[in-house]
Amino acid sequence: MEKVPMTVRGEQKLLKELEVLLKRRPLISQAIAEARELGDLKENAEYHAAREEQGICEAQIRDIEYKLSVAQVIDITTLANTGKIIFGTTIKLLDLDSDKEMTYCIVGDDEADIKQNLISINSPIARGLIGKLTGDEVQITTPGGLKEFEIMDVQYI
Repeated sequence: MEKVPMTVRGEQKLLKELEVLLKRRPLISQAIAEARELGDLKENAEYHAAREEQGICEAQIRDIEYKLSVAQVIDITTLANTGKIIFGTTIKLLDLDSDKEMTYCIVGDDEADIKQNLISINSPIARGLIGKLTGDEVQITTPGGLKEFEIMDVQYI
């Protein structure tokens, strides 16, 4: 089984989601039992809704447990800051075409959220940055075309 990189933050988020789902599990079972007591199950909307909710909850639990089982959690704060861009680093970039500064953190696929500046390790920008150092200028082919960046800062936070 191939391990999938994940940050400590990503692991904590999944563990919290799992905790919430595991707390919902007995409540759903209770709702199913109460709906059963109402009589005929064929025409019992409450029963069918509770069973559907149970199926969704169980699928989400299995999904999170699988993700955690294949995760290789990488704690970037324990590594020496060499200035080199690796998984988990936070990078401050200058777009040389627009003079716009941007900050990204390279995370696992499941953690990626561009609205929070979390980019997937498999994204074109992350792949183009891995291994580079502070001060380097890089050209990266993105879906929007060729972009040029200067790496202003690399943080291991």
